[in-house]
Amino acid sequence: MDSLAAAPGTGPATSPLPILRKPRPAARFEDLPTDRTLVMGILNVTPDSFSDGGRHATADTAIAAGLRMFYAGADIIDVGGESTRPGAEDVTPEEEQQRVIPVIQALVKAGALVSIDTTHASTAAAAVEAGAAIVNDISGLSIEPEMAEFVAAAKVPYILTHRRGDARTMNSLADYKDVAGEVVAELAGVRDKLYAAGVTAEKIIVDPGLGFAKNDAQNWEILQNLDQLDSLGHRVLVGASRKRFLGTLLTVAGKAAAPEERDAATAAITAISAYRGAWAVRVHDVGPSLDAVKVAARMAAPRADS
Repeated sequence: MDSLAAAPGTGPATSPLPILRKPRPAARFEDLPTDRTLVMGILNVTPDSFSDGGRHATADTAIAAGLRMFYAGADIIDVGGESTRPGAEDVTPEEEQQRVIPVIQALVKAGALVSIDTTHASTAAAAVEAGAAIVNDISGLSIEPEMAEFVAAAKVPYILTHRRGDARTMNSLADYKDVAGEVVAELAGVRDKLYAAGVTAEKIIVDPGLGFAKNDAQNWEILQNLDQLDSLGHRVLVGASRKRFLGTLLTVAGKAAAPEERDAATAAITAISAYRGAWAVRVHDVGPSLDAVKVAARMAAPRADS
């Protein structure tokens, strides 16, 4: 894996990584832009993710895809080795690590800032050892509570996602009277467990978990009330990219839009989320969302005559 820091799309089309670049210094969380919402690119190294399952299932194809996102301007590449779609089968930490660790090492060598999308503390530890700078745990500590102790000891930022149940049960748990308020309250409860383990407030990023134990109407209600998440006092990540509620919105002739037909709607949510102050958005298609966050930042800038 020494020939990894390549510029995709150049040179003869005989390899996804045809031209080498010198390794760059490791990217740091502290050096991320602060004048706009960040764009996190989704890299699924899986055969069964809902949007692009199988497309990046090998190390070479995943590395090439991650590099394309990085050179397209993604601030963070979120690497995951286990599908989180409803009904997905569990993957052992050992198999998960076989999928993601070579990819993380390659992207870090190329200069990308990488987050690890995992619910397993052992995978998080292996990923951080490989150079990942952020832990993204969509389970909200519900699968491996010991994740809190690892994050505290490693002193890495942790993305706390709201979810009820697991991939097989969460759809049956979408019962709320006030979805935005209950999401905030439940995030606060898990956040207290992180505090108890020694995780500091500035290391916590909250994600309302769109699509996780939430139906279409509830996802929209959360987006309409993003400001309620601000009461937690942490950075906010929004992950709406290509999700089912967008496909339902874009239904034509009784057929929901396919995942890759939801990118324009995703970019619209990116612009709205950025304008409302989200710290980052998590997306499959980096380019349009990067444009959207730049537009939102300019719209939010002070007027020249003020």
